[in-house]
Amino acid sequence: MAETVEARGTEPRGVSAAFRALDSRALLAMGPAQGDRLAAWRVALGVAVPSLALLAIGRPDLVIYAVFGAFAGIYGRNEPHQLRVIHQGQAAVLLVGGTVLGIGLAAAHVGPWTLVALEALVAGVVSMVADKYRLKPGGPFFCIFALGACASVPLAVPWWCAGLICLGSALFAVLVGFAGWMGSRSWVTGAVRPVVPAISPAILVHALRYLLAVGTAGAAGILLGIGHPYWAMAAGAVPLAAETLGARIVRGIHRVLGTLAGVGVTALILLPQPPIMVLGLAVVVLQFPSELFMTRHYGLALVFFTPLILVMTYLASPMDPGILMADRAVETVIGATAGVLVAVCIREPRPAGPVVR
Repeated sequence: MAETVEARGTEPRGVSAAFRALDSRALLAMGPAQGDRLAAWRVALGVAVPSLALLAIGRPDLVIYAVFGAFAGIYGRNEPHQLRVIHQGQAAVLLVGGTVLGIGLAAAHVGPWTLVALEALVAGVVSMVADKYRLKPGGPFFCIFALGACASVPLAVPWWCAGLICLGSALFAVLVGFAGWMGSRSWVTGAVRPVVPAISPAILVHALRYLLAVGTAGAAGILLGIGHPYWAMAAGAVPLAAETLGARIVRGIHRVLGTLAGVGVTALILLPQPPIMVLGLAVVVLQFPSELFMTRHYGLALVFFTPLILVMTYLASPMDPGILMADRAVETVIGATAGVLVAVCIREPRPAGPVVR
């Protein structure tokens, strides 16, 4: 996961520490390259094949289910093949589970408050799972994003059909992630994925953060009367995936600034009203730069990830692009603010004894 259990509980406490921990240089710093191009190509291929297949049969509205399944390919980018397949398999269970739950909520036509409550609860539970199995990217972001998005778009096919699209896409992404082994046949003897042996106070506190941030952001979105409150809930989870308080604040700022820039890119795509096929191809093309920069500079990655999500949402449920983009901008500010405030107010528990590594 993006933050390790060992790193928690070691930073200074108090609200003023939040400002001392903030390193302004981190806002602009580009992280080191770590096999980003190969990982980006893998993820792009995992998104492209099922998405293009749906476009070919004239169902761009179903691309959203394929993309969320394909996000399984984001996980385990630098692990040996036998570990990556386990890592991506674990992620696929969470992604498909979140998507199917969202599909079920859409079929049941649940109200917004029920959605907020369920998504906040799922965020807390998936946070514990992600921490236990040390998933990277860490936290419940992609799972709850899939849940909220799929619960908020009209269901144009039987629920099981949408679920199978997501499952098939996830399996294909895992296969792509494992495909390198077929050429190299390299195997790291004795390699294992680390697992936290028990639910610790740090894991429970972290899960509580996610529950509060996601629930608060979603409630604020509803009370303010803004559409797409699930965007606020997803944004609320984003800062909490970083390792330290300062990094969480930076990540929240990246979320806002990157999203606003990405909304500008979205305007260039949606406002000219291009053909549906062009929009579908844009989703495929945007995935590569999104993943290319995701670990090096989160804000820059969002310049591409934001239009990907907005175009995908537009294909699933067309609406006024101006309203769609405005909702995204405002909900992101609400969610990122909630996430940062929770990170500042709820700190790590003090270690009770020696840290187990």
